[in-house]
Amino acid sequence: MVRWQRTSGLCLLIPGGTGQLGSELAAFADEDVEMRAPGSAELDITRAGEVLRAVDALAQYAHQSGRFPLVVNAAAYTAVDAAETDENTAFARNTDGPRVLAAVCAARQVPLVHVSTDYVFAGEAGRPYEVDDRPAPRTAYGRTKTAGEHAVLGSGATAWIVRTSWLYGSGTGNFVTTMARLARERDTVSVVADQQGCPTWAADLAAALLRMAHAIAVGEGPQHRILHCVGGGQASWYDFAREIFTALGADPERVRPCTTAEFPRPAPRPGYSVLSTVRSGAAGMAPLRRWEDALAQFVTRHGDALRRERVAGT
Repeated sequence: MVRWQRTSGLCLLIPGGTGQLGSELAAFADEDVEMRAPGSAELDITRAGEVLRAVDALAQYAHQSGRFPLVVNAAAYTAVDAAETDENTAFARNTDGPRVLAAVCAARQVPLVHVSTDYVFAGEAGRPYEVDDRPAPRTAYGRTKTAGEHAVLGSGATAWIVRTSWLYGSGTGNFVTTMARLARERDTVSVVADQQGCPTWAADLAAALLRMAHAIAVGEGPQHRILHCVGGGQASWYDFAREIFTALGADPERVRPCTTAEFPRPAPRPGYSVLSTVRSGAAGMAPLRRWEDALAQFVTRHGDALRRERVAGT
């Protein structure tokens, strides 16, 4: 049996490393944390041979350097609407991929942290979802992510699931960058006001995952295998959009509320997908700061890029 040295030195493999979460994780690389963060073109987690070579290289380097190896899986198929008509592709990336990755981690005895989503729940609760609430996904994306969780937890690997929600970061295609573009393109923007969730900055989630990785490395990993990690507080998409406009210096009154029924999508959105972080805090993962504070810092840090995004949308 492999017994990895307990040390604060980490070497991380981050599949999905070029996405908004993976790139934020990679930014934390320093003398105590070495990372390899390949994108899907470099490491396809559905291909066992590629995964085996990547995890073997990670384990070999850990032995040579005296560091602790850990895989943080940030790779996923996240096109929620497209998954409704392309569930096979979503299943391959969100279920088969994590199954392959977890099996290899189990064989090489390398711990794994797998990132999941609020979409595993139906979104019909009257209170924040706890980590041990029964998943009941209503979308193809949610079904494939739920199956991915089961595959990881049933693999025999030393593994944790970390669910998050409403993630945004410096890449394009998330809600914040979309609102930044629409603030330039349109006089008014209608945004759904009857869906509640937890906006989460990818940089805050990455910092929490890194704290968790250090705890695992010194033998103090969470006892609970499923955790929630989201921005503090809750909001509707309408609330979120108004705060984005305000942070950008645009008039928030240009954001108009609408209902889910007025804005139909191929995949039904959860009406209420607030995730409780009580268990995560007790497990040593400090709750993230309030979502409004995180958004303000995000806009301060990436304001120039967001304004280019606004201009690029014309």
